[in-house]
Amino acid sequence: MPLVELLGFTDHGWGFTLLQAAGMTLVLTAAALLVGAVVGGVVATAKLSSLRSLRWLGELYSLLFRGIPELLVIYLFYFGGASVVSAVAHWFGASGYIDVPPFAVGALAVGLISGSYQAEVYRGAYLAVPKGELEAAAAIGMSPALRLRRVLIPQILRIALPGLGNVWQMSLKDSALISVIGLVELMRASQVAAGSTRHYFTFYIVGGLGYLVLTWLSGRVFAVAEARVRRTRRANPLHG
Repeated sequence: MPLVELLGFTDHGWGFTLLQAAGMTLVLTAAALLVGAVVGGVVATAKLSSLRSLRWLGELYSLLFRGIPELLVIYLFYFGGASVVSAVAHWFGASGYIDVPPFAVGALAVGLISGSYQAEVYRGAYLAVPKGELEAAAAIGMSPALRLRRVLIPQILRIALPGLGNVWQMSLKDSALISVIGLVELMRASQVAAGSTRHYFTFYIVGGLGYLVLTWLSGRVFAVAEARVRRTRRANPLHG
C-alpha cells in the first residue's frame, strides 16, 4: 500500500486514528499537569513549612516519585488500583475482576510524577519572589489571603512558567508509557498501526515525528506565554 494511502484519511488509512491519538496525548498530558499542579502546590507548601514533620513528608514524596521508575508507578496504580477496587466491590456483593479506567489511571500516575517536579519549581519560584513586595502589600493593609491572591500566586506563576514548560515536555513524553495499559494515545496508535500493516519502520517514525511536532508546538506556546508575561511585567509601573 502506498505511503500516502497508509497515512491518509480514507477507510484504509490511519491518518484519522493517529490524529485522534495525538489529541488524546495532549488531553492526557493536560490532565496530568493539572493533577501535578495541585499535588505540587501541596508538596511545595509542605517543604516550605516551619514544621520539620511536614518538610520531611514533602521530601519523602519527592524521593519516592522521582526515584521510582515511571512505568512501575503506572503498573502499581493500574493493576494495584484494580485489585483494590475489586476487593472493595466484593465487600458489597459484587463478583469478578473490575478494571479501572486507563485514562484516569494515566492522568493520576503521570500527574503524581509531575507533581514531584512541579513542587520544586513552585518552591524555587516562591523563594525568588522579592520579599519587599510582600512587605509593601502588608504595609498598605492587605490581608494574608489577599496578599496570597494578588501578589504571591501571580509572582510564583510568572517565575515558575519556564520550569512548568519543562515539566509539560517531560509529562508529554511520559504519556507514551500509558500505552502499556491500553489507552490509545499516540504511542499505542503507532503500535497498532505498525502491527496491523507490518509497516513498523513507517509508523514508528511517524509516531516519533508526531511527538516532535507536539513538543515543538508546546514549546512555542510556552515561549509566547513567557514573552507576554515579560511584556506585562515591564508595562506595570510597580515592577519597573
